[in-house]
Amino acid sequence: MRFTLVDRILEVEPGRRIRVLKNLTLGEEYLADHFPTFPVMPGVLMLQTLVEAGSWLLRLTEDFRHSIITLREAKNVKYGHFMDPGRQLIVTAEMAEDDGRTAAFKAKGEVEGHQAVSARVILTRYNLREQDPRLAAQDERIVAHWRCMHAVLQAPEPRSQAANG
Repeated sequence: MRFTLVDRILEVEPGRRIRVLKNLTLGEEYLADHFPTFPVMPGVLMLQTLVEAGSWLLRLTEDFRHSIITLREAKNVKYGHFMDPGRQLIVTAEMAEDDGRTAAFKAKGEVEGHQAVSARVILTRYNLREQDPRLAAQDERIVAHWRCMHAVLQAPEPRSQAANG
């Protein structure tokens, strides 16, 4: 199964921080198996939402320079408030360090103002063509995919009254 947990990018300060939104609905497949009588978002998926937020900050900071961004390490992971269907997880990821190959983020997810998850995540990024130059076209396809996803996930610009007029 392949899915994207981030539903909306709310704010971005390239190179500094990002805020994203994850809506949890009862229709999400994994809830049928994860405590069927007490459906809550699994902790590992809350952590994955933090990773996705950090990945989006890297992509947008570097103008999609790397096709692949992966989790290298998660430290100090802490869980607090449950996230049940009908709620929203607001994730903030702040860049703490970046050496060009790996980047560290302080990230947290909150549900209705209560901390649900926090961690320090370290991401690494690269292009497939670094391993095999014949994979350059694959890098281009992956980056094109992420650019299309960004067009869907970015928060819409507020419409002015004149435009609605």
